[in-house]
Amino acid sequence: MDSTSVSQPYEGSTTPPPLSGHPPALNRMASLGNIPANAKSKSFNIVETYHRLLREDPDLTMPVAAIEALIELLGQSRAVTVYETLDLVKTQSDYLKSRIPNSISLSAGTDLFQRYMINSLKPTSTGNFETVRQHLLSNGRLFVNRAKAARERIAAYGQHFVRDGSVVLTHGGSRVVGTLLGKAAEASKSSGNVRFKVIYVMNDARGSESRAVVSSLRAKGVPVATISEGAVGYAMGKVNLVIMGAEGVVENGGIISRLGTYQIALLAKAAGKPFYVAAESHKFVRLYPLGQYDLGIDQEVIEFTTYDEKASPEMDFVEKTPMANEKEEYFNPAMDMLKLRSIGDAVDFTPPALVSALITESGVLTPSAVSEELISMWYS
Repeated sequence: MDSTSVSQPYEGSTTPPPLSGHPPALNRMASLGNIPANAKSKSFNIVETYHRLLREDPDLTMPVAAIEALIELLGQSRAVTVYETLDLVKTQSDYLKSRIPNSISLSAGTDLFQRYMINSLKPTSTGNFETVRQHLLSNGRLFVNRAKAARERIAAYGQHFVRDGSVVLTHGGSRVVGTLLGKAAEASKSSGNVRFKVIYVMNDARGSESRAVVSSLRAKGVPVATISEGAVGYAMGKVNLVIMGAEGVVENGGIISRLGTYQIALLAKAAGKPFYVAAESHKFVRLYPLGQYDLGIDQEVIEFTTYDEKASPEMDFVEKTPMANEKEEYFNPAMDMLKLRSIGDAVDFTPPALVSALITESGVLTPSAVSEELISMWYS
């Protein structure tokens, strides 16, 4: 392919086959791949950009931050062909996923954005490549704006699940759940006092996020009780419904969310209480786990030892993660190894049989509808 040309016919082999959504193995790429040789793109660091975006906007979800990072990459790239652009975005997406210990959520965003690019660069595209690149950038930003607006649309759908006199149980610091409950509080308060209550399950490892949601709800007049994870079974008898967020919604309709979600779902099922999940469609990921230990990420939640625990096991979490030479079947000994920062970053898998419904910006879905939604998102 002639890389000096400024225009490119959009036909032939410029469109690669669909990408797998399963998170990559935790091994470091030796290089950034075939990045166009120019000073601007060389100085771009997608991992640093991703983390900066999350720092600058605390309300940003991981998939949207990943998409925004890719848009910044396109803005700085001087690739002059369709193939170079697609290859650059794929290579940088894979690199970003390889450098984040739990890449499940952000992989949904990077894979969806790559599919959007491929659909945008169909053989019907016309004009020189720079025109097409600007089209990608402008539409990519619209894509991000729609993704950001999804939270409010979910709240509009989900507020109707919170009825007068109900008690809602939640945990995990989910921003979409916080927005949903806030919207329900505003609707309830418009005709008098807030007429529902919330039981919030606190986790010390994610305490700051949870406290922020609790404070926000109390400021809106919502009575909130905080309990420990060990009190969930005791409290379930007072609960009318459970609403959770998710880091990822997988193909079979199950969810990947903060550690502890699975056991809450089990207790809700045993007590006959509905378990709802509020999640944006950009968190739908092409992954089909069969159980807790099939998520494609390494989590040392359970470790058998013959020595006494230190005073602060959470601070020691990284130190206790196996070294490469101790667990070579998971890590390439020649590569750097990624570790979860603390046990608070760990997630679990809640199977679809425990999920009553998914509340998305497109409406309320049953778990069985997720696979069809993924097909529609990827191949329509």
